[in-house]
Amino acid sequence: MTTLTTTAVNTEELRTRVQEMYRKVAREPHQPYHFEMGRPLAERLGYTAEELDRIPASAIESFAGVGYYFDLAELRSGQVVLDLGSGSGTDAFIASHYVGPVGRVIGVDMTDAQLEKSNELRTRHGYTNVEFRAGYLESLPVEDASVDVVISNGVVNLAPDKHQVFEEIYRVLRPGGKVALADIVTEHQLPSSVTCNASLWAACIGGAAPQDHYVETIRAAGLDRVLVRDNPQYRFLSRSATNASAEYGVKSVSVHAWKPL
Repeated sequence: MTTLTTTAVNTEELRTRVQEMYRKVAREPHQPYHFEMGRPLAERLGYTAEELDRIPASAIESFAGVGYYFDLAELRSGQVVLDLGSGSGTDAFIASHYVGPVGRVIGVDMTDAQLEKSNELRTRHGYTNVEFRAGYLESLPVEDASVDVVISNGVVNLAPDKHQVFEEIYRVLRPGGKVALADIVTEHQLPSSVTCNASLWAACIGGAAPQDHYVETIRAAGLDRVLVRDNPQYRFLSRSATNASAEYGVKSVSVHAWKPL
């Protein structure tokens, strides 16, 4: 089988480009980007008014997700939830209301400005059941078998080693735990001119993997009962992104999988 490990793109350059992009998203959410942001996007993707009304508006203004998955996550009171690439905290704060005061939400992000913003909002709005940690998806700062549900929105595609990401997800999940995420994938393999371009990776295009390989990688990590759902509500804005969508089937999906008991 084909695992999604990419060496053609320089990992450090990629991380720098991604951090630059999402540092701006945190600090300048109303500037134009190749992707949509904010509450109108969240509502079109499927977030409910109830979910959005009870979290800080400043978090939502920097929301740059690609799909909706809380219906797949089925969060319950008392659970421990891990949000990969937590950004300004939109999904982490929503999750905190589902798991309640006896539950816990851990957000992990590698961008300093996003962590500053989410931590400031956490403190200001009194989210005592939420914490945000600095880290990479390929090496999560989380203990083995300590998490009930892993969530993520539009972030795994940015990781150069997706196999390692799903290995880490498997490691931190408790037996019977689940992952529910939204991400960008393709219907056809992208050419090397795209996959070797760090700027296109940072734009959520270059790192998008073929959907069948993506699913194979999830299963190779030990997760099963994989469900994939298309998110036609999501759309790119830039010409390069829309062209890639048309030519290679770049699209958003929501994914659900379980760690066996």
